[in-house]
Amino acid sequence: PTSAQVNVVPHSGRFCYTLDNDLLTTEQRQFYEDNGYLLIRNLISDEDIERFRKEFTRICKREVKPPGVMIMKDESLKSQFGQSEKVVNKVQDFQEDEELFRYCTLPEVLKYVECFTGPNIMAMHTMLINKLPDSDKQTFLHPMHQDLHYFPFRPASRIVCAWTAMERAHQDNGCLVVQPGTHKTALKPHGYPEWEGKTNKLFHGLLDEDEKIPKVHLVMEKGDTVFFHPLLIHGSGINRTSGFRKSISCHFASSECHYIDVKNTTQEHLEKELQEMVCKKYNATSVELKDIWNFRARLVQGERINL
Repeated sequence: PTSAQVNVVPHSGRFCYTLDNDLLTTEQRQFYEDNGYLLIRNLISDEDIERFRKEFTRICKREVKPPGVMIMKDESLKSQFGQSEKVVNKVQDFQEDEELFRYCTLPEVLKYVECFTGPNIMAMHTMLINKLPDSDKQTFLHPMHQDLHYFPFRPASRIVCAWTAMERAHQDNGCLVVQPGTHKTALKPHGYPEWEGKTNKLFHGLLDEDEKIPKVHLVMEKGDTVFFHPLLIHGSGINRTSGFRKSISCHFASSECHYIDVKNTTQEHLEKELQEMVCKKYNATSVELKDIWNFRARLVQGERINL
């Protein structure tokens, strides 16, 4: 069984994945319904992006140490570059960093998020990705996956990711790759791909990828933002340039979503892996998956109800 099977919610009317709103055009709503993503050009200002970039550098240099933040590095580069952005490929769970968390509260982001979640909005999962140059080892190739695999809350249609390019993202530097329409499928089994020695911790991918489904490379300019459904199959290629490809993102959910038990589902092994990581980091004996997400979640608009 897959835990996505518990999210069957009766929908009335023509639109299943967006709520009635005064912002999206009928064409935009229909595009999201059909494809599972919507690209909004030039949404975030250069000024905000520069502020996020500066804060990322401060975190890499350990000038600031936000509680709960997870810094993912390429350990093989540490001896060469020490504590710098040249070794950090991801800053995750930055919800306690005031400067980076501003991204999740920007009115221009939330007005779009509300079209998918409704007015009571939680920021559930935050990431700033710094895709390192990586032409040989493919360490930072993110296999095709569905984000719902990581989330123990439902319904899926009231969850949306906002992903903003912090510089031009294209095929050479590892832009997002999506398979349009796959948000209409069930949650599929995920695990570590069989790339010996080339996989980052928790970079799970589809165990059975359908190569026949067309892929679209999302070429994005600085400040462009894509909103996508948590069942949309997506990933990113390797960065074949000498520069870094940065993006900032947050998964938002309606606070009216509810937690589910992932035992006896395809998500059970992920729960165990996360629990082991958290227990090791915080020297705890046991922790519930729901507690991990309660710790990460922050209200950004409206009222906190379930999550």
